[in-house]
Amino acid sequence: MERQINRRGHRENFCKGEHLKLRELKEKAQDLETEKKRYLFKDHIPPYPKPEFHVTHLKHDTDGDGLYGIKESNGFCVPGREGPGKLLWWSLMVRPEDIQSAERRLLDQIYPDRTEEQAQKQQPFLGKFATSPAFMDSSRLGSYRFTFPLEELLTAYSQQLCSGAQPVMRVFKTVLYKQEVVHAVLVHSPANQERFSEYPLLTDDPNAVCAYRDGCFIWRPEAMCETHSFELVYKRDENQVDVNQLFGYGRPFYVWDNVAIALHVEEEQVLKFDAERLRENLTFCEKGPATITRPYNFHDFVIAKNLVKSLWPDSESELECSLNIHAS
Repeated sequence: MERQINRRGHRENFCKGEHLKLRELKEKAQDLETEKKRYLFKDHIPPYPKPEFHVTHLKHDTDGDGLYGIKESNGFCVPGREGPGKLLWWSLMVRPEDIQSAERRLLDQIYPDRTEEQAQKQQPFLGKFATSPAFMDSSRLGSYRFTFPLEELLTAYSQQLCSGAQPVMRVFKTVLYKQEVVHAVLVHSPANQERFSEYPLLTDDPNAVCAYRDGCFIWRPEAMCETHSFELVYKRDENQVDVNQLFGYGRPFYVWDNVAIALHVEEEQVLKFDAERLRENLTFCEKGPATITRPYNFHDFVIAKNLVKSLWPDSESELECSLNIHAS
Protein backbone atom coordinates (compact mmCIF):
# COMPACT_ATOMS: atom_id res chain seq x y z
CA MET A 1 0.00 0.00 0.00
CA GLU A 2 1.10 3.56 -0.63
CA ARG A 3 1.20 6.17 2.12
CA GLN A 4 0.62 9.90 2.15
CA ILE A 5 -0.56 12.82 4.27
CA ASN A 6 -3.98 13.90 2.99
CA ARG A 7 -5.29 17.44 2.63
CA ARG A 8 -6.52 17.47 6.26
CA GLY A 9 -3.14 16.44 7.62
CA HIS A 10 -4.12 12.83 8.38
CA ARG A 11 -1.93 9.87 7.44
CA GLU A 12 -3.60 7.47 5.07
CA ASN A 13 -2.68 4.15 3.50
CA PHE A 14 -4.16 3.63 0.06
CA CYS A 15 -4.23 1.58 -3.12
CA LYS A 16 -4.87 3.73 -6.17
CA GLY A 17 -6.97 2.55 -9.09
CA GLU A 18 -8.69 -0.16 -7.04
CA HIS A 19 -11.86 -0.62 -5.00
CA LEU A 20 -10.75 -3.43 -2.71
CA LYS A 21 -13.09 -5.72 -0.84
CA LEU A 22 -12.16 -6.50 2.76
CA ARG A 23 -10.55 -9.82 1.88
CA GLU A 24 -8.38 -8.13 -0.75
CA LEU A 25 -7.61 -5.23 1.56
CA LYS A 26 -6.32 -7.62 4.22
CA GLU A 27 -3.86 -9.06 1.72
CA LYS A 28 -2.61 -5.57 0.80
CA ALA A 29 -2.36 -4.48 4.43
CA GLN A 30 -0.24 -7.37 5.70
CA ASP A 31 2.88 -5.23 6.09
CA LEU A 32 1.23 -2.35 7.93
CA GLU A 33 2.04 -1.81 11.59
CA THR A 34 -0.36 -3.53 13.95
CA GLU A 35 -2.09 -0.37 15.16
CA LYS A 36 -3.02 0.58 11.59
CA LYS A 37 -4.80 -2.68 10.87
CA ARG A 38 -6.05 -4.00 14.21
CA TYR A 39 -9.72 -3.39 13.40
CA LEU A 40 -9.46 -4.80 9.88
CA PHE A 41 -7.98 -8.08 11.08
CA LYS A 42 -10.46 -8.71 13.86
CA ASP A 43 -12.03 -12.17 13.93
CA HIS A 44 -15.33 -13.52 15.20
CA ILE A 45 -17.52 -10.69 13.92
CA PRO A 46 -21.21 -11.61 14.36
CA PRO A 47 -23.17 -12.28 11.15
CA TYR A 48 -24.48 -9.09 9.56
CA PRO A 49 -26.19 -8.21 6.26
CA LYS A 50 -24.40 -7.12 3.10
CA PRO A 51 -27.09 -5.28 1.12
CA GLU A 52 -27.02 -3.37 -2.15
CA PHE A 53 -27.98 0.31 -1.92
CA HIS A 54 -29.14 2.30 -4.92
CA VAL A 55 -28.17 5.85 -3.95
CA THR A 56 -29.60 8.86 -5.79
CA HIS A 57 -28.40 11.69 -3.50
CA LEU A 58 -25.01 13.01 -2.40
CA LYS A 59 -24.06 15.09 0.65
CA HIS A 60 -21.34 17.65 1.30
CA ASP A 61 -20.65 18.55 4.94
CA THR A 62 -18.78 21.71 5.88
CA ASP A 63 -18.12 24.15 8.71
CA GLY A 64 -19.06 27.83 9.11
CA ASP A 65 -16.16 29.12 7.04
CA GLY A 66 -16.99 26.67 4.29
CA LEU A 67 -20.64 27.68 4.40
CA TYR A 68 -19.69 31.34 4.04
CA GLY A 69 -17.43 30.53 1.10
CA ILE A 70 -20.13 28.49 -0.65
CA LYS A 71 -22.63 31.34 -0.28
CA GLU A 72 -20.14 33.96 -1.49
CA SER A 73 -19.13 31.83 -4.48
CA ASN A 74 -22.70 30.70 -5.24
CA GLY A 75 -21.38 27.17 -5.38
CA PHE A 76 -18.63 24.74 -4.52
CA CYS A 77 -14.91 25.25 -5.02
CA VAL A 78 -11.65 24.37 -3.29
CA PRO A 79 -10.05 27.64 -2.19
CA GLY A 80 -6.65 28.20 -0.68
CA ARG A 81 -4.75 25.36 -2.32
CA GLU A 82 -2.29 25.69 -5.15
CA GLY A 83 -2.08 23.19 -7.98
CA PRO A 84 -3.32 22.49 -11.49
CA GLY A 85 -6.48 20.75 -10.29
CA LYS A 86 -8.55 20.19 -7.17
CA LEU A 87 -11.16 17.78 -5.86
CA LEU A 88 -14.61 18.57 -4.47
CA TRP A 89 -15.46 15.77 -2.05
CA TRP A 90 -19.01 14.41 -1.59
CA SER A 91 -20.41 11.33 0.14
CA LEU A 92 -23.33 9.04 -0.50
CA MET A 93 -26.56 10.06 1.22
CA VAL A 94 -28.47 6.91 2.14
CA ARG A 95 -32.08 7.88 2.83
CA PRO A 96 -34.85 5.93 4.63
CA GLU A 97 -36.37 4.81 1.32
CA ASP A 98 -32.95 3.54 0.23
CA ILE A 99 -32.77 1.38 3.35
CA GLN A 100 -36.24 -0.03 2.69
CA SER A 101 -35.61 -0.88 -0.94
CA ALA A 102 -32.21 -2.43 -0.12
CA GLU A 103 -33.89 -4.58 2.53
CA ARG A 104 -36.44 -5.85 -0.02
CA ARG A 105 -33.71 -6.67 -2.53
CA LEU A 106 -31.70 -8.51 0.10
CA LEU A 107 -34.66 -10.61 1.23
CA ASP A 108 -35.58 -11.45 -2.36
CA GLN A 109 -32.00 -12.60 -2.87
CA ILE A 110 -31.89 -14.71 0.30
CA TYR A 111 -35.40 -16.15 -0.05
CA PRO A 112 -36.43 -15.96 -3.72
CA ASP A 113 -39.34 -18.31 -3.09
CA ARG A 114 -40.85 -16.57 -0.06
CA THR A 115 -44.60 -16.11 -0.14
CA GLU A 116 -46.52 -12.84 0.09
CA GLU A 117 -47.67 -13.83 3.58
CA GLN A 118 -44.08 -14.43 4.69
CA ALA A 119 -43.03 -11.11 3.23
CA GLN A 120 -45.75 -9.29 5.17
CA LYS A 121 -44.69 -10.93 8.44
CA GLN A 122 -41.07 -9.90 8.00
CA GLN A 123 -40.07 -7.17 10.47
CA PRO A 124 -37.73 -4.36 9.37
CA PHE A 125 -34.15 -5.20 10.29
CA LEU A 126 -31.63 -3.50 8.02
CA GLY A 127 -31.79 -0.15 9.83
CA LYS A 128 -30.50 -1.82 12.99
CA PHE A 129 -27.23 -2.57 11.23
CA ALA A 130 -26.86 0.79 9.45
CA THR A 131 -25.06 2.38 12.40
CA SER A 132 -21.63 3.45 11.12
CA PRO A 133 -20.86 7.16 10.57
CA ALA A 134 -21.68 6.63 6.88
CA PHE A 135 -25.36 6.41 7.83
CA MET A 136 -25.59 8.91 10.69
CA ASP A 137 -27.54 12.16 10.79
CA SER A 138 -24.53 13.71 12.49
CA SER A 139 -21.42 15.04 10.76
CA ARG A 140 -17.67 14.53 11.15
CA LEU A 141 -16.76 17.65 9.14
CA GLY A 142 -18.93 20.51 10.35
CA SER A 143 -22.45 21.58 11.23
CA TYR A 144 -23.75 22.30 7.72
CA ARG A 145 -24.84 19.74 5.14
CA PHE A 146 -25.76 20.28 1.51
CA THR A 147 -27.73 17.41 0.00
CA PHE A 148 -28.24 17.28 -3.77
CA PRO A 149 -29.86 14.76 -6.10
CA LEU A 150 -27.05 13.01 -7.94
CA GLU A 151 -28.66 13.72 -11.31
CA GLU A 152 -28.84 17.46 -10.58
CA LEU A 153 -25.24 17.55 -9.42
CA LEU A 154 -23.94 15.66 -12.46
CA THR A 155 -26.03 17.77 -14.84
CA ALA A 156 -24.57 20.97 -13.39
CA TYR A 157 -21.07 19.49 -13.57
CA SER A 158 -21.62 18.47 -17.19
CA GLN A 159 -22.98 21.84 -18.30
CA GLN A 160 -20.51 24.00 -16.39
CA LEU A 161 -17.27 22.00 -16.40
CA CYS A 162 -17.59 19.48 -19.25
CA SER A 163 -18.96 21.70 -22.06
CA GLY A 164 -22.18 19.71 -21.98
CA ALA A 165 -20.54 16.29 -22.32
CA GLN A 166 -21.11 13.41 -19.94
CA PRO A 167 -18.64 13.35 -17.01
CA VAL A 168 -16.25 10.42 -16.81
CA MET A 169 -16.22 8.23 -13.67
CA ARG A 170 -13.18 6.26 -12.59
CA VAL A 171 -12.08 3.95 -9.77
CA PHE A 172 -9.87 6.37 -7.86
CA LYS A 173 -8.56 4.54 -4.79
CA THR A 174 -9.24 2.56 -1.63
CA VAL A 175 -8.07 4.24 1.57
CA LEU A 176 -7.54 2.45 4.87
CA TYR A 177 -7.55 4.47 8.07
CA LYS A 178 -7.45 2.79 11.47
CA GLN A 179 -11.15 1.93 11.43
CA GLU A 180 -12.55 3.49 8.24
CA VAL A 181 -12.31 2.14 4.69
CA VAL A 182 -13.04 4.65 1.90
CA HIS A 183 -13.76 3.68 -1.69
CA ALA A 184 -13.23 6.85 -3.71
CA VAL A 185 -14.71 7.55 -7.14
CA LEU A 186 -13.14 10.19 -9.39
CA VAL A 187 -15.41 12.25 -11.64
CA HIS A 188 -13.80 14.42 -14.32
CA SER A 189 -14.34 16.15 -17.64
CA PRO A 190 -13.77 14.15 -20.87
CA ALA A 191 -11.17 16.79 -21.69
CA ASN A 192 -8.97 15.16 -19.03
CA GLN A 193 -9.19 11.59 -20.33
CA GLU A 194 -5.46 11.26 -20.90
CA ARG A 195 -4.61 12.93 -17.61
CA PHE A 196 -6.52 10.34 -15.56
CA SER A 197 -6.15 7.32 -17.85
CA GLU A 198 -4.21 5.36 -15.20
CA TYR A 199 -7.43 4.94 -13.23
CA PRO A 200 -9.90 2.28 -14.48
CA LEU A 201 -13.34 3.38 -15.63
CA LEU A 202 -16.16 2.85 -13.13
CA THR A 203 -18.56 0.34 -14.66
CA ASP A 204 -21.74 -1.49 -13.73
CA ASP A 205 -19.82 -4.46 -12.36
CA PRO A 206 -22.21 -6.70 -10.39
CA ASN A 207 -19.38 -7.76 -8.07
CA ALA A 208 -17.91 -4.32 -7.39
CA VAL A 209 -18.16 -2.50 -4.07
CA CYS A 210 -19.29 0.59 -5.99
CA ALA A 211 -20.79 0.89 -9.48
CA TYR A 212 -22.88 3.34 -11.47
CA ARG A 213 -26.13 2.53 -13.24
CA ASP A 214 -29.14 4.47 -14.52
CA GLY A 215 -28.40 7.69 -12.66
CA CYS A 216 -27.50 6.21 -9.28
CA PHE A 217 -24.52 4.79 -7.46
CA ILE A 218 -24.76 1.13 -6.55
CA TRP A 219 -23.08 0.59 -3.19
CA ARG A 220 -22.47 -2.86 -1.72
CA PRO A 221 -21.00 -2.17 1.73
CA GLU A 222 -19.15 -4.97 3.42
CA ALA A 223 -18.97 -3.34 6.86
CA MET A 224 -21.90 -1.10 7.72
CA CYS A 225 -22.01 -1.29 11.52
CA GLU A 226 -18.73 -0.15 13.16
CA THR A 227 -20.07 -1.23 16.56
CA HIS A 228 -21.85 -4.56 16.14
CA SER A 229 -24.81 -4.39 18.48
CA PHE A 230 -26.85 -7.02 16.63
CA GLU A 231 -26.31 -10.29 14.84
CA LEU A 232 -28.27 -11.54 11.86
CA VAL A 233 -30.27 -14.73 12.31
CA TYR A 234 -31.63 -16.75 9.38
CA LYS A 235 -35.01 -18.39 9.97
CA ARG A 236 -34.91 -20.54 6.86
CA ASP A 237 -37.94 -22.62 7.77
CA GLU A 238 -39.99 -19.41 7.72
CA ASN A 239 -38.14 -17.63 4.88
CA GLN A 240 -37.40 -14.71 7.20
CA VAL A 241 -34.50 -13.10 9.00
CA ASP A 242 -34.35 -11.95 12.60
CA VAL A 243 -31.83 -10.10 14.78
CA ASN A 244 -30.35 -10.82 18.18
CA GLN A 245 -29.19 -7.90 20.26
CA LEU A 246 -25.69 -8.11 21.71
CA PHE A 247 -24.62 -6.60 25.03
CA GLY A 248 -21.40 -5.78 26.82
CA TYR A 249 -18.30 -7.50 25.50
CA GLY A 250 -20.40 -9.25 22.88
CA ARG A 251 -20.48 -5.98 20.89
CA PRO A 252 -17.22 -5.92 18.89
CA PHE A 253 -15.83 -2.94 17.04
CA TYR A 254 -14.93 -3.53 13.41
CA VAL A 255 -13.98 -1.48 10.37
CA TRP A 256 -16.70 0.43 8.55
CA ASP A 257 -16.72 1.41 4.89
CA ASN A 258 -18.14 4.23 2.82
CA VAL A 259 -17.96 5.77 -0.65
CA ALA A 260 -16.55 9.21 -1.43
CA ILE A 261 -17.13 11.03 -4.71
CA ALA A 262 -14.33 13.38 -5.85
CA LEU A 263 -15.39 15.90 -8.50
CA HIS A 264 -12.33 17.26 -10.28
CA VAL A 265 -12.23 21.02 -10.88
CA GLU A 266 -9.52 23.19 -12.35
CA GLU A 267 -7.97 26.13 -10.52
CA GLU A 268 -10.58 28.80 -9.66
CA GLN A 269 -13.49 26.81 -11.14
CA VAL A 270 -16.75 26.86 -9.18
CA LEU A 271 -19.64 24.41 -9.47
CA LYS A 272 -22.40 26.99 -9.28
CA PHE A 273 -26.00 26.79 -8.08
CA ASP A 274 -28.70 29.38 -7.56
CA ALA A 275 -28.51 30.91 -4.08
CA GLU A 276 -32.02 29.82 -3.18
CA ARG A 277 -31.32 26.28 -4.40
CA LEU A 278 -28.32 26.16 -2.09
CA ARG A 279 -30.50 27.25 0.80
CA GLU A 280 -33.20 24.68 -0.03
CA ASN A 281 -30.64 21.89 0.14
CA LEU A 282 -28.99 23.04 3.38
CA THR A 283 -29.58 21.36 6.75
CA PHE A 284 -27.97 21.41 10.19
CA CYS A 285 -25.93 18.49 11.56
CA GLU A 286 -25.00 17.63 15.12
CA LYS A 287 -21.37 16.85 15.85
CA GLY A 288 -20.81 13.14 15.29
CA PRO A 289 -18.29 10.62 16.63
CA ALA A 290 -14.76 10.30 15.24
CA THR A 291 -14.71 13.83 13.84
CA ILE A 292 -11.93 14.71 11.38
CA THR A 293 -11.95 18.46 11.93
CA ARG A 294 -11.40 20.69 14.96
CA PRO A 295 -14.14 20.79 17.65
CA TYR A 296 -14.53 24.55 17.26
CA ASN A 297 -15.65 24.01 13.65
CA PHE A 298 -18.99 22.76 14.96
CA HIS A 299 -21.79 25.13 15.97
CA ASP A 300 -24.83 24.62 18.13
CA PHE A 301 -28.24 24.92 16.49
CA VAL A 302 -28.93 28.49 17.63
CA ILE A 303 -25.65 29.80 16.24
CA ALA A 304 -26.21 27.84 13.03
CA LYS A 305 -29.70 29.30 12.53
CA ASN A 306 -28.40 32.82 13.03
CA LEU A 307 -25.52 32.30 10.61
CA VAL A 308 -27.76 30.84 7.92
CA LYS A 309 -30.26 33.67 8.38
CA SER A 310 -27.49 36.25 7.98
CA LEU A 311 -26.31 34.62 4.76
CA TRP A 312 -29.81 34.12 3.33
CA PRO A 313 -31.75 37.05 4.86
CA ASP A 314 -34.57 36.85 2.31
CA SER A 315 -35.27 33.16 2.83
CA GLU A 316 -38.42 32.34 4.80
CA SER A 317 -37.37 28.73 5.39
CA GLU A 318 -36.36 27.64 8.87
CA LEU A 319 -33.11 25.71 9.16
CA GLU A 320 -33.90 22.04 9.69
CA CYS A 321 -31.87 19.20 11.11
CA SER A 322 -30.50 16.61 8.75
CA LEU A 323 -32.53 13.42 8.78
CA ASN A 324 -30.66 10.56 7.21
CA ILE A 325 -31.88 7.28 8.71
CA HIS A 326 -33.00 5.95 12.05
CA ALA A 327 -32.74 2.37 13.20
CA SER A 328 -35.98 0.51 12.64
